[in-house]
Amino acid sequence: MEKLLVDQRSVARKIVRAKVVVVMDGMPPQQGRTIDLCATGLSLTFDHKLAVGHMGQVTFELFLDGKGQLVSSRAKVTYCIFSGDHFKIGYQFVNPDAATTSIVNKFVR
Repeated sequence: MEKLLVDQRSVARKIVRAKVVVVMDGMPPQQGRTIDLCATGLSLTFDHKLAVGHMGQVTFELFLDGKGQLVSSRAKVTYCIFSGDHFKIGYQFVNPDAATTSIVNKFVR
């Protein structure tokens, strides 16, 4: 019998498609694409495998009320899954500032 993977996330997520710049500690900046976002983190597609627990900076743009808002936060890798020709990576925001928290919360509402 085949086991189905159950989504363990307990918070609302909103699909968002945007370019994201990822600067992992000890690595040069690289680009990915966001998949979805919640108040505490985001998932994205990336060309490289990353270790769970690896820290870095994620920066992307969200559009609120027709205006682009730059979002940038330290983030920690929570999972990394190979998916076709790329990796699906989950990030948890680490101590985001008040502006970042406010923008993300407004967007996911």
